[in-house]
Amino acid sequence: MGFVLISTAPAKEHEVYNELLKVEEVVELHPLFGEYDLIAKIEAADFNRLGQVVVDQIRSIPGVIDTKTLTGIKF
Repeated sequence: MGFVLISTAPAKEHEVYNELLKVEEVVELHPLFGEYDLIAKIEAADFNRLGQVVVDQIRSIPGVIDTKTLTGIKF
């Protein structure tokens, strides 16, 4: 599991949001105000798959200009 903070190009928030909804591993998606525009909760089988989702599916969306990935653990 991980959380991805996403910055978008100006006025691209809605388009990026709608594209992120198509990514199977995105289980939650929320708009933000501040340094980042969106936060996505990703569920993946392992860290390698999480990285693939971020690089291949999220960063490749037109309008995404920056991401920051926070990995989660279970206690």
